[in-house]
Amino acid sequence: MPLDVRVKGDPDDRETWRVIKPKWAKKKDLETGKNVNDTTTMIYNSRVTIAGIPEEAEEYQLGSRSALGWIIDRYQVKKDKASGIVNDPNDWADEVGNPRYIVDLVGKVTRVVMETNRIVRGL
Repeated sequence: MPLDVRVKGDPDDRETWRVIKPKWAKKKDLETGKNVNDTTTMIYNSRVTIAGIPEEAEEYQLGSRSALGWIIDRYQVKKDKASGIVNDPNDWADEVGNPRYIVDLVGKVTRVVMETNRIVRGL
């Protein structure tokens, strides 16, 4: 499932693809007027936005959150306060030589979620 990956800047620059803390874009809820998560668009970092995520992708849950919500929670740079150890998902992208690894993962997870939803509906 092709997603709309919008890149500001140089797509060949490794730094373009570094993730710090991804988040959902926001939109206004028409009923309440409050800002709510727009789960069709992920703000990956200040240079990369991933749009075109089907709303249906939010239906597939891993525990209490969607699969893409899980990625947002887990694929961010975090520092353990007690030990000072930094967990940086960009390290794996560097190790495999693919700076787009995490962006590509979002696309792959979206496809698996959509296929799983299709199969479950067919049962």
